[in-house]
Amino acid sequence: MKDIAEKVGITPRSTLQILKDLEAGGYLHRSRDGRRTRYVIEPHQHFRHPATATREVDGLISLFAARPPSTAAEPPQDISSPPP
Repeated sequence: MKDIAEKVGITPRSTLQILKDLEAGGYLHRSRDGRRTRYVIEPHQHFRHPATATREVDGLISLFAARPPSTAAEPPQDISSPPP
């Protein structure tokens, strides 16, 4: 959590709330991997706002990623953080 917060420039608490909101919206899911929490992005989810509901979030992700988001043939891209 701390690594993500520092990279984005927000507090760890804000980072946790954003990740919880994204998980509740179906944009990512989390799992435990030992002592770490692993977050996996679901890139083919649609935006919620009616003006952009026809678009998938993978287009936005690709703007910020060095490589496009994963497809069914590739393993999912994940974000790992230690437990809070």
